[in-house]
Amino acid sequence: MLGGRALVAQIGGDRGIAPVAASGDITVSGVEVDVTAKSAEEARDEGWREAMKLAWKKIGGPAIPDGQLYSLVSSVVIEREQLGPNRYIATLGVVFDRARAGGILGRGGDVQSSAPLLLVPITFSGGTQTVYEMRNPWQRAWAEYQPGASRIDYVRPTGAGGDSLLLTYGQAGRRSRTWWRNVLDQFGASDVLFAIADLKHQYPGGPVRGQFTARYGPDNELMETFTMTAPNQASLPAMLDKAVLRFNSIFESALASGQLRPDASLNLGGLQIDPAIQRLIDIARAADAQARAARAAEAANAQAGTAVAPPPPSSGAAGQTTMGSYIIQFDTPNAGAFDASLAGVRGVPGVRGAAATSTAIGGTSLMSVVYGGTAEELAAGLRARGFTVRQSGNSISISR
Repeated sequence: MLGGRALVAQIGGDRGIAPVAASGDITVSGVEVDVTAKSAEEARDEGWREAMKLAWKKIGGPAIPDGQLYSLVSSVVIEREQLGPNRYIATLGVVFDRARAGGILGRGGDVQSSAPLLLVPITFSGGTQTVYEMRNPWQRAWAEYQPGASRIDYVRPTGAGGDSLLLTYGQAGRRSRTWWRNVLDQFGASDVLFAIADLKHQYPGGPVRGQFTARYGPDNELMETFTMTAPNQASLPAMLDKAVLRFNSIFESALASGQLRPDASLNLGGLQIDPAIQRLIDIARAADAQARAARAAEAANAQAGTAVAPPPPSSGAAGQTTMGSYIIQFDTPNAGAFDASLAGVRGVPGVRGAAATSTAIGGTSLMSVVYGGTAEELAAGLRARGFTVRQSGNSISISR
């Protein structure tokens, strides 16, 4: 307590919404029926049968007998219903068993699925940007989404505990591959998807207009935008559920077109190096091994009281310095900055070669550099060329 007020930690409170377990069944939501019959019970039964037929048509199912169709349904989900003496009005969800329906639909075989992708739902509403700082309808819509039939392998955090500190709207603008790799490793994901909902309430209880944006990767690449409108506040959850399905279609289309390809710059341990640079690295490693062997021999002879002349350079050239290989991250807001950074690094005295290994115009690119000296000496040479340098061990980041 401080001044009569309680201090609550940001990670405390009731903020997490656990996502539903993924199932491989085929789910069709938002099926609307309006049926009349002799009694309320008969109207409901007829409404459910009608919903099964409409859902089967919605997923492109072929014409089959009603009895066979009903046997394919594993459950009916009531989203909204109104019962009268002889009338039934409802919005239902129909779940078909994939094992039984997959063969009829021609989808029984294996299909390509994405790598695990971290899903970050961002809400713009009332002048604030929210992810997991507090429970919100957009987070709930994604938590209740059933992704079992999707080709996207979603990783959906609960939002509880430290999730609200780690995943915020501000992090979407970060470009550091090292930072994103650490975050993705915590959730077992390979890359990140951003589902942004900008909700504008016309007036209290009135229509809600939503502008939705799909973005992808640590560079926050734009994929697609679309708009939807809910006639009132009570219809907002239904609109958000439809938006989630639209997002899934966008992500699946991007996967099919190759847009959701793995980002090589996130795999810092598996960078592909230019063959010419690799040959220089091999030469440097061989020279370094020869120098270490010579130093070991000199130390052994010194202990024996024998004077030994300094070992010759591995290449036969006097004064040659052992070369090292370094990975440099550099900001590339445009193509001009990319070329200028490469040229600037190549102009540092002692640099034997520099080649880009990952290009991200508008973000952070990577280059592999072979340099005759230590990382500290390379950093000093970069500063002399006008770069702002951040160094941690052999990892170097530069900007202008």
